[in-house]
Formats: sequence, structure tokens, C-alpha cells
Amino acid sequence: MTMVLYIAVMAGVTYLIRMIPLTFFRRKIKSRFLQSCLYYIPYAVLSAMTFPAVFYSTDSPVTAAVGTAVAVLLAYFRLPLIVVALAACAAALATGFII
Repeated sequence: MTMVLYIAVMAGVTYLIRMIPLTFFRRKIKSRFLQSCLYYIPYAVLSAMTFPAVFYSTDSPVTAAVGTAVAVLLAYFRLPLIVVALAACAAALATGFII
């Protein structure tokens, strides 16, 4: 019974999060500043949720830092996501073997 209650509460919260902006912002947003802020919110939230977890993904923060540095460097050069992910994993693994 408690699981059903949890699911119902989360469904309500999810619905409210999606419904409230549609209720308050009925007209098109004309402010360029507000539009630019709203444009970057999904990227900022995803980064804030993902980036700290990267440093706890391995036993050593050094291996996580090396993997992150490799990923950032390869992403800077606009390599495909699969290449970036595999190279970051390989760099973290190799660093783990060295340490």
C-alpha cells in the first residue's frame, strides 16, 4: 500500500512541475534575458546532477579526475559521444592499473 502512495505522490509532483509553468506563462516570453536563462536551465541541472557523481564513480578520485579530463578534452574536439565515453573509461581504467 505504501508503494502505491509513493507512486501517487510522485505522479502528483511530476504533474505539478509540468503544469505550473504552463499555467503562469500563457503568453510568449518576450524578454531575451529570460529566454536565454530558460534555454540553459536543462543543461545546468543535468550538469549539477551528473558532475559530482563522476568523482564518486571509482574508488579513487584520481582515476575519476583523469577520466573526466580525457572526456572533457575529447568533447572539446567534438568527437562522437561513444568515443568520448569509451576513451574516458579506458583512461580511468588505465590510471587505476598504474596507481
